[in-house]
Amino acid sequence: MDLYMMNCELLATCSALGYLEGDIYHKEPDCLESVKDLIRYLRHEDETRDVRQQLGAAQILQNDLLPILTQHRQDKPLFDAVIRLMVNLTQPALLCFGSVPKEPSVRHHFLQVLTYLQAYKEAFASEKAFGVLSETLYELLQLGWEERQEEDNLLIERILLLVRNILHVPANLDQEKRIDDDASVHDQLLWAIHLSGLDDLLLFLASSSAEQQWSLHVLEIVSLMFRDQNPEQLAGVGQGHLAQERSMDVAELEMLRQREMAEKKTRALQRGNRHSRFGGSYIVQGLKSIGERDLIFHKGLHNLRNYSSDLGKQPRRVPKRRQPAHELSVQRRSALNVRIFLRDFCSEFLENCYNRLMGAVKDHLLRERAQWHDETYYMWALAFFMAFNRAASFRPGLVSETLSVRAFHFIEQNLTNYYEMMLTDRNEAASWARRMHLALKAYQELLATVNEMDLSPDEAVRESSRIIKNNIFYVMEYRELFLALFRKFDERCQPRSFLRDLVETTHLFLKMLERFCRSRGNLVVQNKRKKRKKKKKGLNQAVTSGNDPSSPGELEALWPALAEQLQCYVQDPELNIDSMVPFDAASEVPVEEQQAEAMVRIQDCLLASQAPQALALLRSAREVWPEGDVFGSTDISPEEEMQLMKQILSAPLPRQQGPSEGGAEEEEEEEEEEELQVVQVSEKEFNFLDYLKRFACSTVVRAYVLLLRSYQQNSVHTNHCVVKMLHRLARDLKMEALLFQLSVFCLFNRLLSDPAAGAYKELVTFAKYILGKFFALAAVNQKAFVELLFWKNTAVIREMTEGYGSLDSGSSGRRGPIWSPEEEAQLQELYLAHKDVEGQDVVEVILAHLKTVPRTRKQVIHHLVQLGLADSVKDFQRKGTHIVLWTEDQELELQRLFEEFQNSDDVLGHIMKNITAKRSRARIVDKLLALGLVTERRELYKKRRKKLAPSSMPSGEESPKDFWQEDLEEENLPEEESEEDEEKEEDLEAEQAQGSSSLSTENLGEGLHQEGFSAPLLWLQNCLIRAADDREEDGCSQAIPLVPLTEENEEAIENEQFQQLLRKLGVRPPTPEQETFWRIPAKLSPTQLRRVAASLSQPKEEEKLQPELGLKVPGEHGPSEEHTAEALRAPLLAHKMKAGLVSPKVEETADEKEQWKVAPRKRQLLDSDEEPEDESRSKAPELGALVIHKKKRFRIEDEDEDD
Repeated sequence: MDLYMMNCELLATCSALGYLEGDIYHKEPDCLESVKDLIRYLRHEDETRDVRQQLGAAQILQNDLLPILTQHRQDKPLFDAVIRLMVNLTQPALLCFGSVPKEPSVRHHFLQVLTYLQAYKEAFASEKAFGVLSETLYELLQLGWEERQEEDNLLIERILLLVRNILHVPANLDQEKRIDDDASVHDQLLWAIHLSGLDDLLLFLASSSAEQQWSLHVLEIVSLMFRDQNPEQLAGVGQGHLAQERSMDVAELEMLRQREMAEKKTRALQRGNRHSRFGGSYIVQGLKSIGERDLIFHKGLHNLRNYSSDLGKQPRRVPKRRQPAHELSVQRRSALNVRIFLRDFCSEFLENCYNRLMGAVKDHLLRERAQWHDETYYMWALAFFMAFNRAASFRPGLVSETLSVRAFHFIEQNLTNYYEMMLTDRNEAASWARRMHLALKAYQELLATVNEMDLSPDEAVRESSRIIKNNIFYVMEYRELFLALFRKFDERCQPRSFLRDLVETTHLFLKMLERFCRSRGNLVVQNKRKKRKKKKKGLNQAVTSGNDPSSPGELEALWPALAEQLQCYVQDPELNIDSMVPFDAASEVPVEEQQAEAMVRIQDCLLASQAPQALALLRSAREVWPEGDVFGSTDISPEEEMQLMKQILSAPLPRQQGPSEGGAEEEEEEEEEEELQVVQVSEKEFNFLDYLKRFACSTVVRAYVLLLRSYQQNSVHTNHCVVKMLHRLARDLKMEALLFQLSVFCLFNRLLSDPAAGAYKELVTFAKYILGKFFALAAVNQKAFVELLFWKNTAVIREMTEGYGSLDSGSSGRRGPIWSPEEEAQLQELYLAHKDVEGQDVVEVILAHLKTVPRTRKQVIHHLVQLGLADSVKDFQRKGTHIVLWTEDQELELQRLFEEFQNSDDVLGHIMKNITAKRSRARIVDKLLALGLVTERRELYKKRRKKLAPSSMPSGEESPKDFWQEDLEEENLPEEESEEDEEKEEDLEAEQAQGSSSLSTENLGEGLHQEGFSAPLLWLQNCLIRAADDREEDGCSQAIPLVPLTEENEEAIENEQFQQLLRKLGVRPPTPEQETFWRIPAKLSPTQLRRVAASLSQPKEEEKLQPELGLKVPGEHGPSEEHTAEALRAPLLAHKMKAGLVSPKVEETADEKEQWKVAPRKRQLLDSDEEPEDESRSKAPELGALVIHKKKRFRIEDEDEDD
């Protein structure tokens, strides 16, 4: 649809508004209804905003709405409707489309709407329109709160929104083409606001405590009024600063003139005195052409300097997503009268409104009464007005509301939030970067104001500044903020102005911090360290200790002296143990899990020859942890206590590697277990040079060099901030090699060859200093020229300056010593010899045998991975920390119990029941293996009980108890041995518990039979057997719901005794609010399901059922319940026969034999709600003809129908 051709209904509506005759607007009788119709049309416009575009093309606002607003103000309903319509028409294009469209067609509509908005803004730049708005607003504000109606509040809000929308329209720079000191459309709008008196009403709304509900609207309007202004320039208007501005302009023009004159002079020198049509051809030696020959140059020699191999080439197109971010805000100088008006407005705002308004806005933000991202207006106002106050006449009392540690915290919190969101929300990264820029400007102004307070002649102001700086420099987050922003700087999202403000803010922060450190002498700051705490599955954790265990020989030599000391104290039962606490009450580790730490503390006391303390710790730990006799029994004898102390001294207790051994390797190691980060807060003495070293990295230097490339456009202060930081790194830290990079040298070359280089004396001096250092290094290290191609870190810098390999030989370096070929061969031999030995840590064995150079565990592991002997660091994870010390008496008791129960079915189970010191199954198995009582773990598995033959049973039947006496070794015996025996033993215990629970179902089953639940029990058996068959056929298992389809089964499911039976069988109850039916869990195997089903049968019923199977047909006699029960029992017995669980002794007749041969049918399982269709399908085959001597599994299937 052509948007310039207005819709007929829309055209008729606009025609009914009225007409303009000269300067007088005549409204039509249907004017009010027409305005309401336009509002209705705007409410139902499509995604292209067609109605809005047609009204903008017809200039309805300029020709109709504004005249109605100014000439028919007395018509209140019409005036309110026109204000509503104008608020809708002037709303920002971003609100109409949600965001800047990326598709070209939709983007065209966006730009068209923006063009109409700019026309609206130009039309509003008149005193008459704003005069009407200010008069109406003044009349409404004169009303008290008890006289003001809801319609009045709505009208106030709409007027403020209309002013906001008009000021929000961006300027069209291409169309206006205004220079500085000229009145733009925005300036004309501000002047109209001033002449109408609307600025005074805004000051009243900002200062009045009764009008706090409009504080956010006022703050937004004020921020849009000062959108293009510079607060420092604005503060100097009319105070003799015009001469300074003029001198700055003259200096800038003089610099441009010098550059132009130098270029003209250079071109004149290059031009020859005599013109020649034939400039000549030259061979440039050393510069290759496309082939292997030297380059031939066909122009004059004066043009050779400008030659480049890139001449004539098509420049590579940079994708849009990789292009640098564009500057969105452009500062300009408005007309002088507008600047004077804005300066006076700022002064009045600071004196009367700032503290009250900022407090109200902060309260709205904290109580979440504001809209999304309204805090950006708060941060803009903080930065702008504090800068104005600092530049005009510094009075800290005018900005006291935002001059506190809480303000620093609020800005830092938002800045960190924007920073994190920019990294995560990549689609809106540019928006988050703009918000982060506002927060950075506010943070910069806070620091600048505090720095200005140091120069105040008032002692109270200087003391307040000292208190604020003490709090800011103490907290770690404020110091680490700049490092994080530099390291994650992305020029695709963040414009060059953000980098400029970041550099200037960092310069100011470092200057203040350095001055503060010098004045204090020593500064104590907060230090936070994230400690990775592994979430162990065991009971204990590795414990930090300062003493390293010695070799076994040294421990044996240390023991006699300790024994003499212990002999004096061990006989004393009154040894004071009150002062020795074996656990740390403030630790995050529970007291129950600190046994390992207590054991290490005892060993440390013994290693330090502190026998009384060690003995007191042991006795105190025995009182705290009496279970398991880990620290000895309560009635331990003195000789046993001495022996226990000796075992503790020589025990290889687990210890955490110290911080000197960890270092950078701790960050590289991949942890298999779940890790929790615990923040440890401590205090340390601050060193300014150590903090400055954090900036000595390539990412920070790259950001500074990127800003230095635009040194011609930078201000003098910005260039000074860049050079000062690079000078700190190069001279103070002796890291000149950080700047030894080819792109930096190209920048220095451009700077030194600049005709206007005299204006950048500081940059030129620094460039010459760096170049001199480089050539001095290149005379010693010829590889320095190759190093120019790369950005470098501190380790490479040290190697460049001190010699390559200095890090490997230096003791202070983080890298470990170099592995010699002999050490690598020894390492490989030890690893191959001990890697398959069970029950020992191969890394500990290697460390014990490596005697050449001391190595850490991590160094050995990483080198094994580098040599290809291991796949990953995860292969060497410690299994866990379980401190279990066996005394000699406990070992003898274990050996005696093993010999006693060696021939029993369950050796391990009997040992665990009868052993005095209760230990886990895995610990007992490990000790039996260590003592040599068993050679492999298979010998400790529960033995299989031989089942009696069916013929040997006197009554030809089996009790369900006999089924559960069978061993489950076939299903649980592992195919191959593994180190994770604990998990398998836990599974075996769970399965045995399943069996015991099923054995207890007999009494419940009898009770349910007596209560009349025989049919539901048979239905449950049927469901269990069907589930077993399905899982056996499909090979996969999943939870199967038990769906009761009859009322009888539903009543049984709701019975508490029946539910108790289901739980004992392992059937899972329904999840609350998610499931309705009980479910057969997926973890039960087919064999387990069949045995659970068999445990539900009654022996008496089976005796009655077996002779009746071949004689009685369900459905002929008896009530329907008995028929259903018998129909369900038939397939049940068939499945028992299939599983080998029933072998009846029933004599068969010839007729029954014939029936078995002639009518082989597939077994049919009937649900409790199904009735047998006919006699032939409901008859069960007679089972007496089958005599099963061996457990077999077979399937009875129908003959093919084709046959």
